[in-house]
Amino acid sequence: MADEIFRDRWLAELYDPLDPDRGDLDAYLLCAQEVGARRVLDIGCGTGVLALLLAERGVEVVGLDPAGASLDVARAKPGADRVRWVHGDVTALPPLRVDLVTMTANVAQAIVEPETWRRTLAGAYEALRPGGRLVFETRDPAARAWEEWNREDSYRVTDVAGFGAVVSWVELTRVTGPLVTFRWHYVLDGGDGEVTLTSDSTLRFRERAEVEADLAAHGYVLEDVRDAPDRPGREFVFVAARPAAD
Repeated sequence: MADEIFRDRWLAELYDPLDPDRGDLDAYLLCAQEVGARRVLDIGCGTGVLALLLAERGVEVVGLDPAGASLDVARAKPGADRVRWVHGDVTALPPLRVDLVTMTANVAQAIVEPETWRRTLAGAYEALRPGGRLVFETRDPAARAWEEWNREDSYRVTDVAGFGAVVSWVELTRVTGPLVTFRWHYVLDGGDGEVTLTSDSTLRFRERAEVEADLAAHGYVLEDVRDAPDRPGREFVFVAARPAAD
């Protein structure tokens, strides 16, 4: 089940304007270039930013997401007809043979249930051609990113076309072992007065060794664990391959 920020149409439309700096995608564009990817599956594509950037470069892209509202935003963007959008999880995918599978931003961590995580890794493996790569990021638990998730550090006012001034902030609500739950608050003018919307999210913070073991268990060969260029020392970017002889 997708979080409210991706399922609610208003919140889905606010997602890009409230997070306009997508320097985090540079690692994925670089990886696609490095492996010469011509076909890419973007799991958890959201509003389609990476999928559309790849499509502009002539890459054949399938964008997969369980949130219909986010896909509606993606489909309305210029160039959206170049991407094949699929609503659902990996079980909704048609047969594929792609060069690269991506999971950007919080996608991997948002898959909190162990069985769903295993199913996602298996589905990505099945979609890859032999020799194809899977690349995704996850926060290093040692950096304790959640300690900065509070109103004081996150409060901001953003002028958004069609919405006016939007006030937003995040608050940490619970930490239970590797699971961290937080709530985003949004205050905007709804036309008949002020409207407050919230979206709760839970992320699983996996240790590097745990991720490496999960990849090996699903047949992947780990090629590299990189630093995230936009958040050095805070994230792991995993690059794993389906063996060429598979």
